[in-house]
Amino acid sequence: MIDYSGPGLVQIYTGNGKGKTTCALGAGLRAAGHGFKVLMICFMKARVATRSGESSINYGEFKSVSSIPNFSILPVGRETFVDKNNPDPIDIEMAQDGLSKARDALESGQYDVLILDELNVAVEWNLISLDAQLELIELKPKNVELIMTGRYARPEVIEKADLVTEMKEVKHYFEEKDVLARRGFEF
Repeated sequence: MIDYSGPGLVQIYTGNGKGKTTCALGAGLRAAGHGFKVLMICFMKARVATRSGESSINYGEFKSVSSIPNFSILPVGRETFVDKNNPDPIDIEMAQDGLSKARDALESGQYDVLILDELNVAVEWNLISLDAQLELIELKPKNVELIMTGRYARPEVIEKADLVTEMKEVKHYFEEKDVLARRGFEF
C-alpha cells in the first residue's frame, strides 16, 4: 500500500450513458501509474465468453489490466445474462462472493483503490442488498478510494458519495445505426 496522507473518497459513476466502467478503469490506470495498488471486482461479468462459436476473454480490460503492475481485476459472474426478474441462485451466490471479496479487500489494508464495477446494477437486481452496499462505504478505510459503477445508483448511495457522475445518453449508435456491441469498445 502506498503512503498516501490524503483522504480516500467515494466515487460513483452511474446513468444510462456509455462510459461508466471505462471511467473507473481510467481512474484505476492513473492510480496504478502512481504506484497505488488497485483491485477491480467486476460484478455480473465472466472472464471468458463465447461469441459466434468462439470462446475468448470476455472484456478487453481483463486482458490488458493483467499487464499493468499494481492493478488486479476479478470478474464475479457467469457468461450468461442475469434475469433481472428471476435471477438464478448461482448469480446471487456469485454476487455475494464478490461482496465478500470486496469486504476482505477493504479490511485487508492491501489496496489503495477498490473499484466495484456494476455494483449498482447488482443491487438494483437484488443480487446484493442496498444495506450491504452502504456497509461497504462505512467499512472503507479513510485512505482508500472506493469507486462504484453501474446504472441505478440509489439515492442513499449518492448521498454518501463524495463524487457522483451521471453518464447521460444523448445519442447511441446501437439505436441510431443498429450497430451491435463491438469487440474493443463495448467488450
